[in-house]
Amino acid sequence: MRHKEKIKYWIDLADYDFETAKVMLLSNRFLYVGFMCHQCIEKALKALYVKTKLEAPPKIHSLSILIRKIGLENDLSDLFIELVDKLDPLNIEARYPTYKDELFKSLTKDYCQIVFDQTSELLKWIKTKL
Repeated sequence: MRHKEKIKYWIDLADYDFETAKVMLLSNRFLYVGFMCHQCIEKALKALYVKTKLEAPPKIHSLSILIRKIGLENDLSDLFIELVDKLDPLNIEARYPTYKDELFKSLTKDYCQIVFDQTSELLKWIKTKL
């Protein structure tokens, strides 16, 4: 696969995950809104990694590490940095039942709507870099 095809592959997955987050929000499945928002941004960052590094992205899930590896840490707004700080733990915590009870208490409809809206903005911003 050429680099353009790899970038398209990752962005198509990011868009799919964003739409899944939307469906989860509309159906009040709040635990998975954050998880799918994380997945969306992870895949968009992997597309940007391919574009900037001209190689396959690392097999990691940490948004913070991907951002550093791409060299974006100084380009992100404070709002986007805060969003990444919110999303990073949701990747792991949504997967493991030990954390789910605690997460359910914190993931309200209003909170998830904010995370979803901010994810939409960050996804758009990442796409401008492609």
